[in-house]
Amino acid sequence: MKDGVPAFKGKVGRDVTVEDAYEAAKLAALNCLAAAKSVLGTLDRIERVVKVNGYINSAPGFTDQAKVMNGASDLLAQIFGEKGRHARTSVGVSELPLNIAVEVDLVIACAP
Repeated sequence: MKDGVPAFKGKVGRDVTVEDAYEAAKLAALNCLAAAKSVLGTLDRIERVVKVNGYINSAPGFTDQAKVMNGASDLLAQIFGEKGRHARTSVGVSELPLNIAVEVDLVIACAP
């Protein structure tokens, strides 16, 4: 989502390129961090990114979900360095809400 509107809509591998889906994964990860900041008050309390789950609205036969999720992983490594290294799941799904291309959720460890 960007400004409350889906930024990338459709099936990856048909309507959305891998490159655009990579950008969608980055944007989704940024939205996760914005949500975390709204709860924590600051991202400085994040001690570690534990796990990233990615759901890719995949066209039939599309198998490059991991390449798409590299967008989120690369961004988190850029922001957090070693603390951004994480376990990851990349899952192709047949549909996502609002026909978005990519959905991401994060599991993070935080200081009190």
